[in-house]
Formats: sequence, C-alpha cells, structure tokens
Amino acid sequence: MSSKVALVTGAGMGIGAAIAARLARDGCAVVIADLNTQAAQDTAQKLQGEGREALALTMNVGDAGSIAAGFEAVAQRYGRCDILVNNAGIAKTFEFVDYPLDHWHQVMAVNVTGSMLCGQHAARMMLPHGWGRIINLSSVAGLRASAGRTAYGTSKAAVVGLTRQMAIELAPHGITVNGIAPGPIDTPLTRELHSDVSRQNYLRATPAGRYGVPEEIAGAISFLASDDASYVTGHILPVDGGFMAAGILEI
Repeated sequence: MSSKVALVTGAGMGIGAAIAARLARDGCAVVIADLNTQAAQDTAQKLQGEGREALALTMNVGDAGSIAAGFEAVAQRYGRCDILVNNAGIAKTFEFVDYPLDHWHQVMAVNVTGSMLCGQHAARMMLPHGWGRIINLSSVAGLRASAGRTAYGTSKAAVVGLTRQMAIELAPHGITVNGIAPGPIDTPLTRELHSDVSRQNYLRATPAGRYGVPEEIAGAISFLASDDASYVTGHILPVDGGFMAAGILEI
C-alpha cells in the first residue's frame, strides 16, 4: 500500500483516528480530514512522529464547498486519492414524535449527502488509475431499528443503499465500494450518546458481551482497502460482536 493515498473523514478521533492509524501502518499516505482542525492536526502529528506520511485537513462533510476544497488540496499535494473512508457522522437521540426537523436535515447532510459527495470527488480521482477503494461507515442502526434513532438509523440505512448504488456503477472501473456496520463501539460519541440504560441493553443483546474498540473496525477497513478484497464489492460487513445475529441469548 506504499503508493496509495487514503482520505479518512472524521479522522481526528475515535474510529476515524484508528482507521487512519491502521492505514498508515499499512503503508498509505493518510489524509486526516475532520471538522475539528485541532483534532486532525493532533492525529496527523502523532502519525508523523511514528514516521508515517499524514496530512491534516479541515473538512466539513456537511458542506459541499468544504468537501470540494478539501479534495482540491489533496489533488495539489498528492495528485491522487486511492482510498476513501467515509467515516464522519453525527447522531442524537429523540423520541420519534418530537424529532427536531433541523437536526434531521443536519444528520442527512452529513451522514448521507456528505458520503455521496466525497464518493464522487474520490471516484473522479480514482478513475484514471483503474483502481480504488471506497468504504462507507453505516451502522447496525441502519440494519435494525433502535429507539430514538429516527434520523441516525434512517441515514445509515440510506448509506447501505448508497453503497450498493456506488458499487455497481464503479465496478467496471476497478473501484470497489463496501460498507462497515459497526455495532456498539467504545468511542467519545457513544459515551455521550448511550445512556446507562442503552449501554446495558446493548451488552445484553451482544453475544460478545462487550463494546468493541475502534481498532476492530480499523482491521476490517484494512482488509476491504487491500488487494485481497478486489472481488468484494457492494457488501455491508457488520463488525458487531454478534449483535446482528442474535435472538434470544439465554435459555
């Protein structure tokens, strides 16, 4: 992977930072794209201190202009983008009947439209090389409904459909598009979003009996970004400790 350039959105912390670190260890030059400039710089500097090639990039994936400017910066710096990981996402929980419209629009803009626009920009840079990897972060909330996640769950279900659409249109060009559906992962976002009740419910419903860690998502990303996954496209891989497989767990 030493000749590849990977852009990871929302890579300043949490799952995104773990993905960036793994791809950097795999040999990629990594672009740390995040709305939080300081977090992006901190993550990039940490990787640079390990001898990795990393670039911090301020990007708001909820804004088309910011996305376009970010990819232009990548083009100027590297002249290519081989791997895109659409990791950036936002979420809040509200009862369905009280779900705020403004937050609905915000979630859709970041989680769905942002992934689509980043995918377009990246694909245009991949086409001349006849090779590319796009990996979208969905969620088990996009595969199974969970209380309070009207916008988040719907947006992540849309990411599943978007992944398949992108996959069939880009496959003739040597570009694969797949998705990861994380289960409960211990990140700053889930620590804020998951109440004690939610956490206990997840633990009861997950056969592994624990939250995952970001590095476990990063490992799956590493495979899908590799040449070993060259015939895998249009799929969603749950990385969830068995959450999607589970029914009754006790007899």
